[in-house]
Amino acid sequence: MSLTETRYTIGEVAERTGLSAHTLRWYERIGLMPHVDRSHSGQRRFSDRDLDWLAFVGKLRATGMAVADMVRYAELVRAGDHTFDERRELLERTRRDVLARIDELTGTLAVLDRKIGIYTGRARS
Repeated sequence: MSLTETRYTIGEVAERTGLSAHTLRWYERIGLMPHVDRSHSGQRRFSDRDLDWLAFVGKLRATGMAVADMVRYAELVRAGDHTFDERRELLERTRRDVLARIDELTGTLAVLDRKIGIYTGRARS
C-alpha cells in the first residue's frame, strides 16, 4: 500500500456509497467486507480498494443475490486464486437468475405497454 493512498472514515464512505455506517459495520461483522484497516485510535480507515469492493457488492445486491452468497463469494476471494472456479460458478448462477428476471420483467413491460396503449387509444376517442 502506498503511503499516499487516500483513506476514508466510515462517515465519508457512508456518504460516498449511500450505505449507512451501521450497514458498513454489519458488512464487516458478517465477513462481507475484507479486513478494514484502523487508525491508531481504532477508527476504521477505508481505502479506494474498499470503495471498489463496496461498489461491486452493490451490484451483487442489485442482482438479488442472497447475503449468504455474497459472503461466500467474499470468503472465496480471500481464500485465493484456487477458488476461481467456484467464484465463476457462483457468478454464472447469479447471471442466469438475472437473465430470468429480465425475461420476466420484459413480459411484464409488454403487458403494461398494451394496457397503456388501450388507455391512450380510449383517451383519443
